[in-house]
Amino acid sequence: MSIDDKQATWGGRFSEQPDLLMQVFGESVSFDKRLAPYDLQGSLGHASMLAHVGLLTETEFQEIKAGIEELREEIKSPAFLWKIELEDVHMNLEHALLEKTSAASKLHTGRSRNDQVATDMRLFFKDACMQLSGKLEMAMSAILGLAKQYALLPIPGYTHLQRAQPVTVGHHLLAHMEALGRDHERFSLVLNHANVCPLGSGAIAGSTLPLDRAFTAKVLGFVDQSGEPMITANGMDAVADRDIFLEFAMACVNCSLHLSRLSEDIILWNSSEFGFIQLPDSFTTGSSLMPQKKNPDSFELIRGKTGRIVGNLQNLCVAIKGLPLTYNRDLQEDKPPVFDSFDQLSMCLAVVSGCLSSSTFNEERCREAASDPLLLATDLADYLVERGVPFRSAHHYIGELVALSERKNIALPALEQDEAIQVCPELGDNWREVFNLERAFAKRERPGMPGPSEIKNRIKHWEKLLSS
Repeated sequence: MSIDDKQATWGGRFSEQPDLLMQVFGESVSFDKRLAPYDLQGSLGHASMLAHVGLLTETEFQEIKAGIEELREEIKSPAFLWKIELEDVHMNLEHALLEKTSAASKLHTGRSRNDQVATDMRLFFKDACMQLSGKLEMAMSAILGLAKQYALLPIPGYTHLQRAQPVTVGHHLLAHMEALGRDHERFSLVLNHANVCPLGSGAIAGSTLPLDRAFTAKVLGFVDQSGEPMITANGMDAVADRDIFLEFAMACVNCSLHLSRLSEDIILWNSSEFGFIQLPDSFTTGSSLMPQKKNPDSFELIRGKTGRIVGNLQNLCVAIKGLPLTYNRDLQEDKPPVFDSFDQLSMCLAVVSGCLSSSTFNEERCREAASDPLLLATDLADYLVERGVPFRSAHHYIGELVALSERKNIALPALEQDEAIQVCPELGDNWREVFNLERAFAKRERPGMPGPSEIKNRIKHWEKLLSS
């Protein structure tokens, strides 16, 4: 059997071609072809280093470089042919490059597919984190726009899905801003952790050739803030490590969980029972049976896709948990979960941005819901505390007053003074002044509270961050 008849990548050891079923079962090009831009970037960096240390002539390097530049354009076309018999994106591109120049036969010098794919994925993660950070900022800007527009619009805050205390739309939406801000930080951290170059580690123990790993790292942009190269310290860890996969998947999980909780709030607020928010027609759908329906499918899908993104993390954890060092073919399955998490989260963030930027709040319904005097029952307990009543006693008194008002089927402030005093002798003549939303918010001008000035300051804080 000639060399041309054998498996082109590793066929020297074998006397038979892989079975067609094995080719289909083992191929990864169907999903890792999306790494093609990063693979070409890594190959050009590797070729630059080989030329730098004298393992490629200048002519060979220029031929390889020209071929890579051509391939960068060709892979954008659906007509580019990906061959499963070549297994993966790496060998497909190498063979496509070989058709352009025989110098490409030297490109794999000092390199294994192990450190090659590790490099590709780190380049992918750096790019993915930057893209998701940008989409996060767009979603946060849409949320912030609503928070600013309705900063002081009162609504009930809920615990156990029961009305608890009054807040404002601004305060509620700013809570989601805080969560998404932490997500932004997480993606920045993942990007920093990905910014270490494994190329030159080979399959496990590097190479006897005079490779310059620091040079490669600089060419590929794996540098710290001062421009110093960042390279992995151990070749075995470099090709076996999947921490970045897990960190990225977990950052996607955190963000999707936050979007899911935001979605649940929006879905509830959009219901007829609440009626707080009006979503645009362009991000809602109708019913095939009931012509009056306008469903918040966009946010229901975000809520649903969150389970998918959580599952991707679980997929990775199970695939990695029992693997010995270093590379094992199981790790071929590490890419679909992170690609899917990236794709799904990207769409979810875009939907949040698109939908909320065109949403409005029903001010009348919000104010009506926030006018429930029981929302200020805790404020009445605080009023008693300021008059020297221990909080536990105050809490008990107000509970009795609430029960009395419910028995009489009247609002709490409508109780007669004498019957209220019988329950709680410490009540003054002015206790009903507590049932005023402006008073309630004005007394909450402290960090983390829904006072008007506090909300205004946090909006300015986020505006400054998002504009920087």
